[in-house]
Amino acid sequence: LMAAALAQAGDTSLRLWAHGELHGAYELAASLGYRKTRELWQMRRSLFAQLPHGSCPPGVTIRTFQVGLDEDALLAANAQAFAQHPEQGQLSTRDLELRMSEPWFDSQGLLLAVRDDRIVGFHWTKVHSGQTSDVGEIYVLGVVPDERGTGLGAYLAIRGLEHLRDRGLGTVMLYVDADNTAATRMYSSLGFMHWDTDVMFGR
Repeated sequence: LMAAALAQAGDTSLRLWAHGELHGAYELAASLGYRKTRELWQMRRSLFAQLPHGSCPPGVTIRTFQVGLDEDALLAANAQAFAQHPEQGQLSTRDLELRMSEPWFDSQGLLLAVRDDRIVGFHWTKVHSGQTSDVGEIYVLGVVPDERGTGLGAYLAIRGLEHLRDRGLGTVMLYVDADNTAATRMYSSLGFMHWDTDVMFGR
């Protein structure tokens, strides 16, 4: 399968993901001349445990996303918040439209932080429907650079967790780059624990 994938990719750079720290994946990657280039942590916490209290930075208000009005402003805030991110930073109008057309999209679960009519942060929650129980997700949590260090990210996270808890969910998950120490530290302070690791390999 890998030989076929490499042949089809040709000169195009191919990235390989292993879902979990799998010994076999490391061996296969090494045999093809690939090495680990990225680790993505999955973190989880119970929503039955008490949520921390947060405070909103002065001058910021929180409201829900308004379909047909907030798309361009959300894309602008996302581009600033994730300028260095390999995937999220490239979010386009078409990408946003596709996500909003998904069955899981809920405008009430997309929280916006607004200062002077400008979106300065957002928390996009998601619900995964499972066979035994539904699991909530911090799908995207972003804060524009000039609002970092104000506590806005943690406050948005808490508000989103409250929303998921109010929907009757008992567990919430998220994905975060393992080397993003500021984010992993914040999520740990909110009660999240490392659950699993996905690994990306590249040449």
